[in-house]
Amino acid sequence: MPLTDLTVYEVGGAVRDRLLGLPVNERDWVVVGATPEEMTARGFKPVGRDFPVFLHPDTGEEYALARTERKTGPGYHGFSFCADPSVTLEDDLSRRDLTINAIARQADGTLIDPYNGQADLKARRLAHVTNAFREDPVRILRLARFAARFAHLGFHIDHDTQALCRDMVTAGEVANLVPERVWQETRKALMSDTPAVFIRVLRDCGALAVLYPEVDRLFGIPQPPKHHPEIDSGEHVLLAMNQSVALDCNAAERFAVLVHDLGKGLTPAAELPRHRGHEEAGVPLVEALCERLRVPSEYRDLARGVTRYHLQCHRVRELPAQTTLAMLEGLDAFRRPERVAHFLKACEADYRGRLGLDARDYPQAAYLRECLRRCQTVTAAQFVEAGLSGPAIGEAIQAGRLEQIQALADASDTV
Repeated sequence: MPLTDLTVYEVGGAVRDRLLGLPVNERDWVVVGATPEEMTARGFKPVGRDFPVFLHPDTGEEYALARTERKTGPGYHGFSFCADPSVTLEDDLSRRDLTINAIARQADGTLIDPYNGQADLKARRLAHVTNAFREDPVRILRLARFAARFAHLGFHIDHDTQALCRDMVTAGEVANLVPERVWQETRKALMSDTPAVFIRVLRDCGALAVLYPEVDRLFGIPQPPKHHPEIDSGEHVLLAMNQSVALDCNAAERFAVLVHDLGKGLTPAAELPRHRGHEEAGVPLVEALCERLRVPSEYRDLARGVTRYHLQCHRVRELPAQTTLAMLEGLDAFRRPERVAHFLKACEADYRGRLGLDARDYPQAAYLRECLRRCQTVTAAQFVEAGLSGPAIGEAIQAGRLEQIQALADASDTV
């Protein structure tokens, strides 16, 4: 569809990423001087609930009318918007979060950069556009996510922007964030190259204590140096998150790594640095966190399993057959065998996420996979053919699985 009679600019991430030499996956556009009626008359489909955003009838790309915004109340939804045709491009760019996201591009390639975003790209600096940044607490999450995404390029957060984030947390703005948006930004950050940076940025400004108090509580809590040379429980979680990237974990596996040690935050001071029973203690914390932030069930279920059974997985070669089978049953491995693969990747990230121990092997994974494979050879059909029925079949399956695990353990002991 020809747009030559509309004043249209490419904006946001596509302009930024192209300047950084990164692939551009999607493009956003801003239209200046038009009305909603003019857009719909051209076949654009309106999709914005709070302000005029339209989908191009051919490309499906988003076209938003240039707008300004005004703070009217606390939190993410406390804004009123003006998308009058008199709103200029500079007005629209001024409401954006970071200078590197406030660069526009004309159809001929000319860049409009009223807030020096190109200079900040060259300086590898993440800086807010104006003090209007403080009006939207989601911007703290986005800042932390961009810091995580671009850390490998050497980006850092501007000192004044850091101070502004701390002021926002102190003012209570972060407490008003809606759970869905917190989770959305977290999920995106988890899949960055350095998700640990996301957590560290939130912690440095105080937002982690508000949004993820169970994780924030781990920092400063000691662990036995024999098993954790890094000592600090929070630092261990960050090291494990780094390993989740090295192991190419998916988002659910990375989330499980983030929350697997929450129980250590409940250990009485008199028992430190040991954390006896922290696995069981952590499960209710994981469940409460997931309910609070409305985390999808597949993330919650895997995180719950990793939290409950990660130490057993590390020690699986030493466990009685009954305990190993109970772990597989607790993971729902016989109905959801694919979950074991995800569980093992998260456990390996935890095992390797320790200072100076990141390169060690994890033979436990192959061993538990073989336990599951052998147990899967025990089926109800063989016992039905033998004349069993009712509860006797379940008992026979249980006994058969135990025999398979014990046989593997005995064979491993002789190697």
